[in-house]
Amino acid sequence: MPQTQSAYTSFAALLNTCGHPVSPAELQGLLLGRCCAGAGFAGEGWLEEAQDLFDSEVPSSLHAALLGLQQMVKTELLAASSVSLTLLLPSDDEFLAERTIAIGQWAQGFLSGFGGNIGNTELSKDVREIIEDMISIAQIQADEEEDEDGEVAYMEINEYLRVAPLFIFSECANYTPPSADDVTDETPAVH
Repeated sequence: MPQTQSAYTSFAALLNTCGHPVSPAELQGLLLGRCCAGAGFAGEGWLEEAQDLFDSEVPSSLHAALLGLQQMVKTELLAASSVSLTLLLPSDDEFLAERTIAIGQWAQGFLSGFGGNIGNTELSKDVREIIEDMISIAQIQADEEEDEDGEVAYMEINEYLRVAPLFIFSECANYTPPSADDVTDETPAVH
């Protein structure tokens, strides 16, 4: 039975076909970081901030994919029943070294998005501790040796990153959904 591509692999292929070898993990981390810092969910602001990773304007052929990623993040962050996030990381079938590099890129993206949008907001002790953890995760080094201890450590970090942004979002974002009066025809539709 042929294995279907993971969302990470598919997104990476899309980014590469557009000539931009940007890490899908770092891209999602950037998006989550900015949302957790209170940047909101406006598509235009997200596309502008994504330009930093692309080192230029985001190609229009990627707008729908990036806005779709944003909609997924928004849905997960705002779901009252959400207890963890879906991270855009390589599948468990990939080498541990590749997954470790991606998780470090994810954390680096989160820190960039969060730091670029939090401003002078006073952070609680718990949020500061999570950010310190993220700094350590962003510096993670891939070990070429595949072993049980490495797999366990990876899974623990993965689980941590699936819940930590939800806490930060609840503490820092102060998100208020737009009222019907705030929604205009200029709001991009994501399908």
